[in-house]
Amino acid sequence: MSENRSLIGKIEWGRILEKLSPYTIKKGLLYFKHYGPKEFWIRLHERFEPEEVPYGPWYEAYAPKEETLQKQREHTFAYAPLISIAVPAYKTPPVFLREMIGSLLSQTYANWELCIANGSPQDEEMRRILDENEAKDQRIRVVTLKENLGIAENTNAALSMARGEFVGLLDHDDLLAPNALYEIVSALSKDETIDAVYTDEDKVTMNLDEHFQPHLKPDFNLDLLRSNNYICHFFAVRHSVMEKAGGFRKEFDGAQDHDFIFRCVENSRKVGHIPEILYHWRTHKASTADNPASKMYAYEAGKRAVESHLERVGTKGRVSHTPDFGFFRVQYPVQGHPKISIIIPNKDEKETLQTCLKSIREKTDYDNYEIIIIENNSTSDEIFQYYKELSKDPLIRLLRWKKEFNYSAINNYGVRAADGDYVLFLNNDVKVITKGWLKEMLGVCQRREVGAVGVKLIYPDNTIQHAGCVVGMGGIAGHMFTDMPSGRSGYLHKASILQDMSAVTAACMMMKKSVFKEAGGFTEELAVAFNDVDLCLKVNQGGHLVVYDPYVQLYHMESKSRGKEDSKDKVVRFQDEIEYMRSHWIKILKEGDPYYNKNLSLTKWNYSLRPLPGMGEKTR
Repeated sequence: MSENRSLIGKIEWGRILEKLSPYTIKKGLLYFKHYGPKEFWIRLHERFEPEEVPYGPWYEAYAPKEETLQKQREHTFAYAPLISIAVPAYKTPPVFLREMIGSLLSQTYANWELCIANGSPQDEEMRRILDENEAKDQRIRVVTLKENLGIAENTNAALSMARGEFVGLLDHDDLLAPNALYEIVSALSKDETIDAVYTDEDKVTMNLDEHFQPHLKPDFNLDLLRSNNYICHFFAVRHSVMEKAGGFRKEFDGAQDHDFIFRCVENSRKVGHIPEILYHWRTHKASTADNPASKMYAYEAGKRAVESHLERVGTKGRVSHTPDFGFFRVQYPVQGHPKISIIIPNKDEKETLQTCLKSIREKTDYDNYEIIIIENNSTSDEIFQYYKELSKDPLIRLLRWKKEFNYSAINNYGVRAADGDYVLFLNNDVKVITKGWLKEMLGVCQRREVGAVGVKLIYPDNTIQHAGCVVGMGGIAGHMFTDMPSGRSGYLHKASILQDMSAVTAACMMMKKSVFKEAGGFTEELAVAFNDVDLCLKVNQGGHLVVYDPYVQLYHMESKSRGKEDSKDKVVRFQDEIEYMRSHWIKILKEGDPYYNKNLSLTKWNYSLRPLPGMGEKTR
């Protein structure tokens, strides 16, 4: 084992040394200054961790072959809208400009127009290339501005040229995949309510010899968009929605697209997502894609974009930067003074329960709550003695469950007795880490669109136990980032930012009691497993969000009081629960978790690529 670790260490250092240059050293020093030694080392390790499925070969196998592209060219859509592609061009290197235009000329969907606003009127070579292409293809239209107006106003000039029913945004040095517009029209043809749509993307080197860092996105995710402009590229919007939302605003330069996207989705009936890599973001040294430390003004603009969005939709929230550039935290203040009922089932385990209750008292700065402990067939004298002590506490109520263990039934029983407008399901084997945890969870849960809130759970060895659940992971559902060191932030910082998910664990989950009742409570046929996933899916089905909040953290000794799944009866029961989930949630299991991505693994918990057929992992 030590030899293997030594080899891995040599490989990692080898990869680091390969990438050293004056530029990367300078960039590294900026990161070191920003994060400090400990956080810098964690992020350095994450950056150079080997890919479980290397993206380069994966992308080569993934990209559509010429036969597929030819079939797309020959396809006739019943609905074939004109799509305008708006490009603000400024001091664009000639080779980049030609390749960007070439990516439009290679599109398998033909009904498009390219609207280029040239913000470099003095650049003769740019003007020559643009004039040449405009003369060759009537779909290419160019306006030369009198001067550079800045990214926002240059983009507005391009948008003002657009005649299409939909308008897409393309940076002057980036590329569209040849099937990009075909896939967009295909999606629009299937759902006429889509007013805005976005795709997945990756990055490509300046000379186009390497694709890397794929960004595989979930379907529309409000809280993720408030945490980071994950939509970014490629984004297209209905022309009428764009006009209603308004164009780009120069006061948000640096995050002008984040601000624009917010206003577009706020005015859209539906935001569509195409889980295909259809946009290639070229990186070079002057780009924020490769040197984020150089553009702090952009992150300030992003923070203001989130604040402006919250103000427009009437949601109170305080926005702050996270340690990771371009990612934001929104803290939602508690409205009013509602009561929270904390429901804790317990069997024996005096010390475990004692630790849990002590941490609640020490870490809670919100006073309007009650604790309901549901006694479940304990046998030890010490726990009943402890119950006598607890009965003197006016915040604690003790209930007795006399039937056999059934997690769902026990918690349903607790909710029926709860006085609070909000219920917090809590395992007895947790210990609260975060001061102010109840206020944080309540602030999120009070939002009108939210039904449930879950948190980050950490094992005693400081590795992650739960950072949200993905349906389909491991067969039915599984936790994300399990066993990853808790100091790491994971793929695109997803372990450490607020986002919507299909499910969270009920080891610590807050819900509006009204939403709980509307969903029908926990399904009592699911006595032990998947009951929280099932409940969250019912909450989602009712039109409410389930939010993962990593800013609340608890230690968790998973299933300590329940015992092992080792008897014949328990194995049979578990199989029955699997069958229940398969039969009741077949659609999401078949089509995939909307808050995940079909190109990501269902056997790995860390957002690894799902190998394509023949690459080693079973595919759907």
